[in-house]
Amino acid sequence: MNSILPDQTERDTHRLETSRNELAELIARNQREDGFTMKLKGLLLFRESAPGDSIHSVYNPSLCVVAQGSKEFFLGRERYVYDPAHYLLVTAELPLVGHVIEATKEQPYLSLRLELDPALVSTVMIEAAEISPKQPVDAKAMHVGSLDADLLGAVVRLVRLVEVPAEAPFLAPLITREIIYRLWMGEQHDRLLHITAVGGYTPHIAKAIELLNQGLDQPLRIEHIAHELGMSVSGFHHHFKSVTAMSPLQYQKRLRLQEARRLMLGEGLDATSAAFRVGYSDASHFNREYKSLFGLPPMRDVERLRGDTSQGIGA
Repeated sequence: MNSILPDQTERDTHRLETSRNELAELIARNQREDGFTMKLKGLLLFRESAPGDSIHSVYNPSLCVVAQGSKEFFLGRERYVYDPAHYLLVTAELPLVGHVIEATKEQPYLSLRLELDPALVSTVMIEAAEISPKQPVDAKAMHVGSLDADLLGAVVRLVRLVEVPAEAPFLAPLITREIIYRLWMGEQHDRLLHITAVGGYTPHIAKAIELLNQGLDQPLRIEHIAHELGMSVSGFHHHFKSVTAMSPLQYQKRLRLQEARRLMLGEGLDATSAAFRVGYSDASHFNREYKSLFGLPPMRDVERLRGDTSQGIGA
């Protein structure tokens, strides 16, 4: 009697389950304490034993994969939830608020974050013989997608290299290229263009984000930026918000407040000095906006954070 082979869907389901189990075991074995560690260049592993406070951080282009538990991120007012069946992709420098929503001591939240180098993304795109979209696009620079068996399999092979560091310098770049390729050939084509600033309106918005970061302490001059980018003011507003889910003013304010928080926490500045460094001339105005975003006045917030070393980054 001939046995009936499982169809492709059943095989993929089995591969996904096997890969998820192995990924959870790898992260648990190599990140034994709560917090995070960069195990390979550009690869961070995370562990949390309980849902925690919201974490404000600025993300560079990254792929985030959960092996166990779940997490939510907010980009502006938009909420993104991802878990072992879904990955999170960030394709522009974005100020985000994250929160682990499913974790216990027995089954901790386990995840990884892979930073996506623009030069490597560009190389993959060029070698894939396809650079720009057929029409201008305004894809959001953050997306939750479904993990397929091939993408997850590549991620697992990358994390395996944590336990064989001698091989990592040679094999990690190759596997990372495969991960980027699978994102590019899948549903993330347009978003990956943000990283390389190629095609459609993407170069304009990528340049605007660069200008806002470079001139963090300067007044926001929308007309000047729009003119420099060759866009109308209304067009600039529309395309910027389509990519970042925030207006340019909201984006700049979020970056300023997070940079002020970093200066107070990391460099020991007082609230007034930090406010001045990021472009606030009115300390009371800074204090009001800081409390509105972080929930506490500046120095009280910093005192709280100094007792929680896990604040400031997440995946």
